Amino acid sequence: MSKGKVVLAYSGGLDTSVILKWLMEEGYEVIAYIADVGQKEDFEAARAKAEKIGASKVYIEDLKEEFINDYIIPSVQANAVYENRYLQGTAVARPIIAKRQIEIAEKEGAQFVSHGATGKGNDQVRFELSCYALKPDVQILAPWKMPEFLDRFRGRSDMLHFAEQHGIPVTATRGKPYSEDDNLLHISHEAGILEDPAAACEENVYSHTTAPENAPETPEIITLTFKDGVPVELKSEETGKTVTGILPLFEALNELGAKHGIGRLDMVENRFVGIKSRGVYETPGGAILHTAHRDIEGLTMDREVLQLRDELAIKISKLIYNGFWFSPEMTLLLELVQKAQINVTGSVQVKLYKGVAYPLSRTSEFALYDPEQSSMDEHGGYDQQDAEGFIKINAVRLKQYSIKRNTPLKKPSKAA
Repeated sequence: MSKGKVVLAYSGGLDTSVILKWLMEEGYEVIAYIADVGQKEDFEAARAKAEKIGASKVYIEDLKEEFINDYIIPSVQANAVYENRYLQGTAVARPIIAKRQIEIAEKEGAQFVSHGATGKGNDQVRFELSCYALKPDVQILAPWKMPEFLDRFRGRSDMLHFAEQHGIPVTATRGKPYSEDDNLLHISHEAGILEDPAAACEENVYSHTTAPENAPETPEIITLTFKDGVPVELKSEETGKTVTGILPLFEALNELGAKHGIGRLDMVENRFVGIKSRGVYETPGGAILHTAHRDIEGLTMDREVLQLRDELAIKISKLIYNGFWFSPEMTLLLELVQKAQINVTGSVQVKLYKGVAYPLSRTSEFALYDPEQSSMDEHGGYDQQDAEGFIKINAVRLKQYSIKRNTPLKKPSKAA
């Protein structure tokens, strides 16, 4: 007798393929759900694989445009860079995957949802917090936290053996057992030799970007145009070709970034669960987009608004990384970010060369830069004599502090 229906977030990889079969052995009817968030995947082959293993139904959901519009762009607008380095390609994809999973569970009358995230990582938190926020009464089957699963599978070697026994084809091998997450924004690489932070990542691990030293010797110049913080046009200055539409534009950025070796990152980060982990990331289009967007903000955003947004960015980046996309505080913060993006409109010319996206120029009808005020050669727009009183007022507390603490700078003593 069936224990009930479960919607499994299925990638077609080692973990979820084994979990699909294991859940069936445990007595569940399994509906496999594949979220198309731009990963390089043969979805029909994944469907056939899930059906062969025994899934009662297979959903393949195209979420690419929604992923860009509702998740990637807001994270870029928020400048949500975790620990000042990671562009959050995995973290920002989890909420949209969970959202559609809950929708399918409700449609199918499934009592359970399941995922393949381990009990040591961040993804378990991201998936489950999203599911609970969207459907408070949901029941979650997380095999890597279930004793009966852990008793059978101690690690990836046991899973590879199980897959061999049941004729489940997998791409991971004992020689290259990397765990990878691929989507429109990035691909991540973990596990295997990468678990040694002292070991340099070999070139064959990278799959989406050219090594910077092998990138073209000639720079490529592009112009990226924004409207209220959203990219709306990409133009090649060499060919004059333009790309519009959010999905084609983002895919073109990925191609350009990959070609020029842009967006590689190798770092040790702090997981939400308290464990440090090493991840190798490739975020080609996202790296270009972040650079260009940050540059047009410098021209168009008020100083205090920009600084406030950047203070909020630290909080937002943690909320995304830790799985709180659907929290009330995240909703509030993203509304503030959207307000700050009004008139972040204009174009940025960017040079792509040997792993670097370098802004060359920027223009906007909403530019807050005034050439007359800023010029070193003109007096107009600003009375320099006003600066004297401005400085003296700001010096009042500094002088008082120095007097009361008796800490004026002393002359250095001469050497004996």
